[in-house]
Amino acid sequence: MPESGNSSGHDARPSWFAEWFNHPLYLRVYSHRDTGEAARCIRTIINRTQPANRQPSSVSVLDIACGAGRHALELARLGYCVTGNDLSPFLLDTARREALACSIELVLSCCDMRMFPEKDRFDLVVQLFTSFGYFESEEDDRRVLANAFRALNSGGWYVLDLINPQHLKRNLVPVSRRTIENLTVVERRTLEGNRITKTIAITPDTGEPLLFTESVRLFSRETISAMLAEAGFSLESIAGDYSGSDFDEEHSPRMMLFALKP
Repeated sequence: MPESGNSSGHDARPSWFAEWFNHPLYLRVYSHRDTGEAARCIRTIINRTQPANRQPSSVSVLDIACGAGRHALELARLGYCVTGNDLSPFLLDTARREALACSIELVLSCCDMRMFPEKDRFDLVVQLFTSFGYFESEEDDRRVLANAFRALNSGGWYVLDLINPQHLKRNLVPVSRRTIENLTVVERRTLEGNRITKTIAITPDTGEPLLFTESVRLFSRETISAMLAEAGFSLESIAGDYSGSDFDEEHSPRMMLFALKP
């Protein structure tokens, strides 16, 4: 696992995602994330990609950037053969402990998504909850798509879940403040070109604030569709939310793309 998200090797500083996703406060800040939402998302994916007569145990799934395993664990509970991959040892350990506590079989791997080595192994690859577009270079994003394509068996599905940029631009909340136990969390959001950046200030009862940043590239439907086609995928459909509603570019909060490897 590389120490830095910088693929050039000239800067030893950790990228924002390598630092923030591996910090113990990350899960406390996002403790409100809904397992019910994850279950709805997985049901939509299964309904759109899996033949009704195929047993889950015969379907191999890769969850790219699985984090603490919300979606990977849900798939494994349903009987699918799931591998979760992430860059953060902290989040992977959280997923591992949850799987053990629930007696769920889940394979976990720690690897930069730009360097994932598997080939012709999975029937379904999912990349959910805006876990794409982290990198400064769009070429790195293309490497991720190429890796997802290579990891799939012929006839396999890739499901990529992104923010709908048009909806975000109309509904952006510049500043929000909340309290989590003894923490005060202030989040500031800005649109800078084709990126959404969030600065997170976390202040405990005593001590100085800790500052973290999230920055994700936004993709129009036309841009991401072209990138998927260049990677070899056939884009079959787009859902606008986790319940599977049709995508509406003006009003849908999400852009969940269902792409097939021929």
